[in-house]
Amino acid sequence: MKQLLEFVPIALFFISYQMNGETIRLGDWAYTMDGIYSATLILMIATTLQVFGLALWERKFEKRGLWMLAAVLIFGAATVVLRNELFIQWKPTIFNWALGILFIGSQFIGKKTIMERTLGAQLQLPKRAWTTLNLVWASHFTIVGGLNLWVAYTFSEDAWVSYKLYSAIGFTVVLTILTAIIMTPYLKKETSAPAEQDH
Repeated sequence: MKQLLEFVPIALFFISYQMNGETIRLGDWAYTMDGIYSATLILMIATTLQVFGLALWERKFEKRGLWMLAAVLIFGAATVVLRNELFIQWKPTIFNWALGILFIGSQFIGKKTIMERTLGAQLQLPKRAWTTLNLVWASHFTIVGGLNLWVAYTFSEDAWVSYKLYSAIGFTVVLTILTAIIMTPYLKKETSAPAEQDH
């Protein structure tokens, strides 16, 4: 459910971008959508509502959500105020690369990787599995950040907006599958252990 909610701001960004040139009227108030700038405003509002909505639902703020919100507001404001789409186009890359650096750094700093610190209370995995998971996630963030820049500078703005939506869904599915593949053998061992003890 939470992962689906994370796609809402991106989906609204994509939809509002497609409404370029259309005029929205509410009584005497009217606003004409102006492409990526209006879409960026929608993204900023939607991300704010999403982060605070999840915080109310779970009764706590997630650090990742707060960092995401800060990045969207900073780069979004720069895009709208300076009328330069490169700021919002660079946002996914900087955010993902920052996460990648944190994940890689946790391999060498401290006794536990970020993955183990995050999920260690719910799952019991060997150190090798935690290290593998952490490296997979770090690689994901690094690759996603690099591809975002390549698309932004190689293709049109329209193509980048579409890529932002579909890649967010695609990469999340791939990462979820890879995570499940790494974790499943150890989860089977955990569930089979009590059964063996009963016999």
